[in-house]
Amino acid sequence: MSEIAHPLLPSMSRGLKGRCPKCGQGKLFWKYLKVNGHCEACDLDLARYPADDGPAYLTILLVGHLVVAPLLFFPIVWESSPVYTLPLILIPLAAITLALLPRVKGAWIGMMYALAVKDTDAHLHTADAVE
Repeated sequence: MSEIAHPLLPSMSRGLKGRCPKCGQGKLFWKYLKVNGHCEACDLDLARYPADDGPAYLTILLVGHLVVAPLLFFPIVWESSPVYTLPLILIPLAAITLALLPRVKGAWIGMMYALAVKDTDAHLHTADAVE
């Protein structure tokens, strides 16, 4: 296993806040989930840290286990009419998911930065390389 190139928790914390994982000053995103090409403060190449589908899977896992699963224990979910229950559950659930996704993606990029994983390392992390 490779050594951690940069401190993991500070890098992930900066990414969680939507900031550059190296300096914590520059913005990580220029749109909702679009990563800046370079940090305006330290000129770190942010585009080279792959997020791919990891943040989406992790967000679904978190929301499913921390929100949906406990919600199923309340009898009102099962006993009330779906006409009322579905909007009252799905709208906040969508809002929670959409609010959480950029933060998880930022922390994911911070983790990739700390572990020094770059998009050029994709050949090391794929099952397609096995022949």
